[in-house]
Amino acid sequence: MVELESTDVLTAGDEAPDFELQGTDGDSYSLADFEEYEALLVVFTCNHCPYAKATFEEMNRLAEEFDEAAVVGINPNDATEYPEDDFETMGERVEEGTIRWDAYLHDETQSVAAAYGAMCTPDPFLFENTGTTFRLAYHGRLDDAPNPDDEASEREMAGHIKTVLAGDEIAEEPKPSRGCSIKWKTGNEPDYWDQ
Repeated sequence: MVELESTDVLTAGDEAPDFELQGTDGDSYSLADFEEYEALLVVFTCNHCPYAKATFEEMNRLAEEFDEAAVVGINPNDATEYPEDDFETMGERVEEGTIRWDAYLHDETQSVAAAYGAMCTPDPFLFENTGTTFRLAYHGRLDDAPNPDDEASEREMAGHIKTVLAGDEIAEEPKPSRGCSIKWKTGNEPDYWDQ
């Protein structure tokens, strides 16, 4: 396990890169499938990383608390090298109730993670629905727990979602997420990746 901090490829106000990804429910999803929501939280995550697993319940809480915000997990990891991150196990996590988000999607080609500039799992991106597109409102951590076994004292992303839903701008400086490095397939490492 290598601990990394998220980086910035997208900056505030940038349009969300579109995608076409398979969900654990068998449906294919793009940004258009979430256009009824006022906000969209995209979290690059996976099944095996302890940092990612530690945020599953907080993501469940966010999905339950905010009807106007969609919570979407995207797993970009190389399942050949990390079998626990395969699509079948993703579906099992949903079926058993460990994951209760609006969608859990598989980025098999890893092109979506690269387009967003994802570095680690978890790596959250919060977008505001402007009526015509989703634009980045905040890229940073879900809460202030520094390690997987630590209890968070502040649910930071919950506050940011409330701000976006109120139509306000997030004034707080982004605090990078921490987690395991994304497991890129050989030759798939994006330009920004210099690990």
